[in-house]
Amino acid sequence: MPETILITGCSSGIGRALVYFFARKSWNVIATMRKPEDHLELTSLPQVLISRLDVIDEASIHATIELGLHKFGTISAIINNAGFGLDGIFEATPPKKIRDQFEVNLFGVMNTTRAILPHFRSRKSGVIVNVSSGSGVFALPATSLYCASKFALEGFSEALSYELSSQGIRVKIVEPGGIFNTAFFARSAREARMNNALPDYDEFLARVNSFFSYIETHFGGTEDEVCQCVYTAVTDETSKVRYVATKDIEALIAARRETSEEQYMSMMRANFESWSATGSGFRR
Repeated sequence: MPETILITGCSSGIGRALVYFFARKSWNVIATMRKPEDHLELTSLPQVLISRLDVIDEASIHATIELGLHKFGTISAIINNAGFGLDGIFEATPPKKIRDQFEVNLFGVMNTTRAILPHFRSRKSGVIVNVSSGSGVFALPATSLYCASKFALEGFSEALSYELSSQGIRVKIVEPGGIFNTAFFARSAREARMNNALPDYDEFLARVNSFFSYIETHFGGTEDEVCQCVYTAVTDETSKVRYVATKDIEALIAARRETSEEQYMSMMRANFESWSATGSGFRR
């Protein structure tokens, strides 16, 4: 019998790519999003069930799980992919926007995870994949709130993996770099434009914007890299927790995890200062 996977945030980007990827692998897919009526083309895929799910609406989560179980009988894995980026200056960001960032990127993951756990415990098996980010490992300028949500997600996921191993349930963290051809970064840019209204930061933000323009040109992974990494995390049957999904961030993650704090911070500050002064490339 085909395995069944539930994926959140399937309206665009990585989530949408994951629906097609797992469908090609002959999985049953419960593809969820806030407005499924806008994405009915996904119903043309074999064994794909589309359902409305908003990660901050617990009733919609439970209804989707019940619908998926009714159609497919069981659920083997869940991918917590829904999320958004909140860029900009912390001081200029409205408190409601900050709460929204954590509601979706952290508490939303907790909501869907809590809802699926009774089913997984009854089976004494299941895989939970939480899509984090390179920004859950290292921090970059003007991303303090997004980084905070992803750093928190990483800590939650690691601690949870110890708890759930006692129930035969595996927790995985997938860390992509920048997938710049998705709606995710367009939304991040819109958010940043609304969260930078303090003139004292104008010079700093001009340098940061140039820095990210360089990053977008010279870095970046692909949706296929992320899909393959997620598939490996779901199917490898190991106790491995963290997976780096795209090659563009491997060096930065290695620097963060494998060098001393002093070496790492010196390297990052030197890069930012060099960029500010010359606009030249990022040294890894």
